[in-house]
Amino acid sequence: MTEKRPIISTGGPQPAAGKRRSLSMPARYAINAVLVLVILILGELMIDGGAINRYQSTVLEQVGIYIILAVSLNIATGYLGQLPLGHAGFMSMGAYGCSIFIIRMSEVLGIGARDFVTGSPMTFLLVLGGLVVGGLCAAVAGIIIGIPALRLKGDYLAIITLAFAEIIRVVMLNIDSVLGFELTGGAAGLTGIPSYTSFLLVFGCVAVVCFLIHTMMKSRHGRAILAIRDNEIAAEATGVNTTYYKTLAFVASAFFAGVAGGLYAGCVGVLQPAVFGFMKSIEILVMVVLGGMGSMLGSALSATVLTILPEALRAFSEYRMIAYAVVLILVMIFRPQGLLGSYDFSLSRIIERVMNRDFPWSRKSVAPAGADDGKEASHDA
Repeated sequence: MTEKRPIISTGGPQPAAGKRRSLSMPARYAINAVLVLVILILGELMIDGGAINRYQSTVLEQVGIYIILAVSLNIATGYLGQLPLGHAGFMSMGAYGCSIFIIRMSEVLGIGARDFVTGSPMTFLLVLGGLVVGGLCAAVAGIIIGIPALRLKGDYLAIITLAFAEIIRVVMLNIDSVLGFELTGGAAGLTGIPSYTSFLLVFGCVAVVCFLIHTMMKSRHGRAILAIRDNEIAAEATGVNTTYYKTLAFVASAFFAGVAGGLYAGCVGVLQPAVFGFMKSIEILVMVVLGGMGSMLGSALSATVLTILPEALRAFSEYRMIAYAVVLILVMIFRPQGLLGSYDFSLSRIIERVMNRDFPWSRKSVAPAGADDGKEASHDA
């Protein structure tokens, strides 16, 4: 017989088995809330202090808007496993719905454009109401198109959602002549939209949207959506109402796209149907694919990169689109699963690893003695 050798760990003392410490749910929420508040306060202080000028703050607002668009589309593509190409249509519904609501209510309440700049509780509530209205307009459109369209898969779903987005664009272009009064502004665009977006509003919405999506995907509804993505037939066989959950994911994706559209309207000030064409949907889809299907952090990072990169290359107007395309091609060749794949960052998970001294360098250990004993026993035999 040979003497068994103990496992020798190269790291520090480890917690006893079964006693791994973890953060409570309120502690997790508190940590994330503090992180969000720190980012918002630092950003606002830099804007007020002049470290970030007006142009840069506008670019940051657009970054936040595209983050919402990317993570919302990620619900339908990364989590549900479908391929819709009509996200720009939902964005336009939210943009026009929010803008028209704010313009009409401002006239009723006697609120001027200057009031949105100076800020007041009334204008803040009006903007929040407009964002909700824009999201609901997009959600209703999502229900109308989602129930019949989600019976299709793959290329057929992509074609029908793309057609829907084009129908919405044409309706926004010609509805004024049908109604007999000005509603969307037609080809000239909807003007008179007050400048109601700000760094705090946009990234506050980013935090809320990401929190809601994360909470949904960690619930039983999220697990059902992931089960449909992995194997729809098996999920239906186990009792999952696939039609309901596919529609739920599609409508949630549309609602958040509508909220992003409402923020976009306040950022640019003028809405034209041509902006919400086919290429806008492709642009948002590229952000999701580039970041990693199913990764919220990846979608946020790719939305940030793809929004800032064209602005950073604006001085090279003749070559910036070439450089933009080359970057995308290189990433798709050398990182086809996206920048982060399906990985999602979690600050609370990192803190738990520190609490449990679970470091990469402390996981190395000598091979279990049983394996060596077996070899020695066979050698002695």
